[in-house]
Amino acid sequence: MFGAEQRDIDQIAEYADSSIRQMVRTGSLAPIAGRTGLNRWLYDRWGNRGNAIYTALGSLLTIALSGLLAWALDEPLVFPSLGATAFLFFETPMAEVASIRNTLIGHTVATVVAFVWLSVFGLVGDLSAIDTGFTAERVACVALSLACTGGFLRLLRAAHPPAGATTVIVSIGLLTTVGELAILLAGVLVLSAAAWSLNRALGVPAPAWSGGK
Repeated sequence: MFGAEQRDIDQIAEYADSSIRQMVRTGSLAPIAGRTGLNRWLYDRWGNRGNAIYTALGSLLTIALSGLLAWALDEPLVFPSLGATAFLFFETPMAEVASIRNTLIGHTVATVVAFVWLSVFGLVGDLSAIDTGFTAERVACVALSLACTGGFLRLLRAAHPPAGATTVIVSIGLLTTVGELAILLAGVLVLSAAAWSLNRALGVPAPAWSGGK
């Protein structure tokens, strides 16, 4: 494809615009293909500044919705790595790292891996490292959780950088019970559904599942 190697195409698809897999183009990445509605109007009127407004607006609305649900249900549906996920949904909405597939797989793998290592080191239910300080077991748990999460997500071709924060949140002991982890994953699902719906409503043809599909 105009001298580009498959490895280059894969990297562009994963981190910038997954439609590159189906498109032949030269030069720098083109604007989002098929954009309509408010997203197109913002871009046509202000270019990158319009994109900045869109990213800010989308992030605001989705996190606000998650926060309101957390407030209404009195459950921790919002946690730090969701901020990075929301940002990806509106900053690079066509990239595979921001797809529903990568988001759900990424946070799920991160959560499960961290819980397994918590169990291995006997840390399930213990106070967090924020409260007690770091021990050798906690350091090993955090390091192994992050390493395994990154490795598994690469093998699954499901890169989602915010998952790295999720596995640290769990492995340092901020959320450790099965119930808390279920709420964490519910928060991911709520935000993913809200962000996808908002992107579609505002004119971005975000993929329904994985990049390029």
